Amino acid sequence: MLDVRKFLFGNKKRHRTPDEWDKTIVAFSPNFSPSWLRDLALPAPEDIANQRDENAEQQVFKVRLANSEDRRKSASLLIQKMYDWRGYDADALKHDPNKITLAVYQEDKVVGTMSLGMDSPQGMVVDQLYKPEADQLRAEGRKLCDITRLAVDHDIKSKSVLASLFHMAFIYGHNIHHATDFLIEVNPRHVLFYERMMGFEPFGEEKTCPRVNAPAVLMRLDATHADEQIIRYGGMGAVATGVRSIYPYFFSHDDELGITQRLLRGE
Repeated sequence: MLDVRKFLFGNKKRHRTPDEWDKTIVAFSPNFSPSWLRDLALPAPEDIANQRDENAEQQVFKVRLANSEDRRKSASLLIQKMYDWRGYDADALKHDPNKITLAVYQEDKVVGTMSLGMDSPQGMVVDQLYKPEADQLRAEGRKLCDITRLAVDHDIKSKSVLASLFHMAFIYGHNIHHATDFLIEVNPRHVLFYERMMGFEPFGEEKTCPRVNAPAVLMRLDATHADEQIIRYGGMGAVATGVRSIYPYFFSHDDELGITQRLLRGE
């Protein structure tokens, strides 16, 4: 799907630009383009189809942290655009020490974003609607994080953009902060997508989410399952024929380890 090794490790004698080390966590060029990101939020699984993208080799996406007011504003504009399109409400992103916001850039434009909340004494976003379910996992000794504010521009047709957001959330949540479970609230019509594409399981009954003024269902992903799928399929892209999940479009397991090591070193 993508080749990040040259970016991560490269030639030791090569000069690395400030953009590589100071702004961009990882850059990648996808090789294939599906048709199913038009509705992201997310379309029905039966709409998923791989298509070769004639311009894929020229496309370069960069994953960065939205860790400044300007970047949060850019990410908020995309969220607002996509949520308005679906008829959802959305507030602007704000700085939160217990939250990481990722942004995928194409040139200078944010084309994908996702926020990852770490559990803390202040709780998480999902506690507003599903605190009993989250407390059940906490009582079992599980370490939680939640995924919110997911948006991908409907003009972007690459599976790799969505996969990169989820994989970076996995790296930050599981590899660095040792989370065992990822929680996400989704529209009921997207439950099947998350089940098939990533192995999420429904973990709460349908409720109305006041934040977006829309129905929601809580879903849970065991990090062990995600790890197994990444090791088995990560980096394979369209070569993984017959695999009805997004994991082949994640980074390879080796690349994941390289990214994790860089982040732990603070690079």
